[in-house]
Amino acid sequence: MPATAELHDLGQSLWLDNITRRMLDEGQIQRYVDEYSVSGLTSNPSIYDHAIGTGAYDDAIADKAGAGVTGEDLFFELAVEDLRRAADLFLAQHERSDGLDGWVSLEVSPKLAYDASSTVAEASALHGRAGRPNLFIKIPGTPEGLPAIEETIAAGVPVNVTLLFSAEQYVAAAEAYMRGIERRLADGSDPAVGSVASVFMSRWDVAVKDAVPEELRDRLGLAVGADAYRAYRRLLDSPRWQRLEGLGARPQRLLFASTSTKDPQASDTLYVTGLAAPLTVNTMPDATLEAFHDHGRLEGVLSADGGGCDEVLAAFGEAGVDVGALAAKLQADGAAAFVSSWDDLISRMTAQSEAVA
Repeated sequence: MPATAELHDLGQSLWLDNITRRMLDEGQIQRYVDEYSVSGLTSNPSIYDHAIGTGAYDDAIADKAGAGVTGEDLFFELAVEDLRRAADLFLAQHERSDGLDGWVSLEVSPKLAYDASSTVAEASALHGRAGRPNLFIKIPGTPEGLPAIEETIAAGVPVNVTLLFSAEQYVAAAEAYMRGIERRLADGSDPAVGSVASVFMSRWDVAVKDAVPEELRDRLGLAVGADAYRAYRRLLDSPRWQRLEGLGARPQRLLFASTSTKDPQASDTLYVTGLAAPLTVNTMPDATLEAFHDHGRLEGVLSADGGGCDEVLAAFGEAGVDVGALAAKLQADGAAAFVSSWDDLISRMTAQSEAVA
């Protein structure tokens, strides 16, 4: 049995962190579903920026630009078309799991990061435009994004909370999700609104690689992941969540993101093997998925009590790493990078439109 199947049987969903029209047309995503136990996918502006730069979307861009569609509107038309097709591939899994699995994700414009009401409006509009029940709208879990997450969940729109970096940031996002569910219960609405909370892994180790001794190399991301998983399991066991689940709410699953290994000296499956855990999701790019399917191994699962992560985090503190401050910096830097990626994408759309006109 391949390691991907073992991980799936453990209870962790494997999602692909990639989508292009070519992958859909050539059956690559369907192959991952059939052979690699993939049960969902995520997308982001950088993925589309690269794909559009290859010329793969030239015909579609020419048709839409010729009809006067430009800029962000042009991107969303292309992305929604792709994600509808992807959502259809995963719909059977979505229905079999009663809405727990089989999701795809589309991001709102990061230009709206400081405007909660506009974020909610765009999230609702994009979800309605796609017309698929298994489409998440990605909203950053920054302090400014938390009110938009609560409002969007309260409006009944499924949310992938992105750009989380620590257990504390995860808990803040989970509480925003629960507030939204509680508001739906208060007004008599269905509390079963899907959500995941995405905690980013590999950027931790990139950030400290030149600042810690060799024995701590590539250990911070996994320790943070174990800490987030402990917080997640505690929340699932809490009276507050047990009450909501008893009234029909679905759990907001913890998702491990940014799981490709950046250190060439480390295992190419580091953040898959080390973050195996039931009731969670691991979303990974093609290369990481292929590597784990080919030669990955399960070497135990994350412990619900953190499995010694406190000692590892303390060691980083003794080495001069302020983990809390670094989490805030990584989130702020990530939010800025999202805006930069978005600007690059829209510039690419404009340039490509002009080139094929």
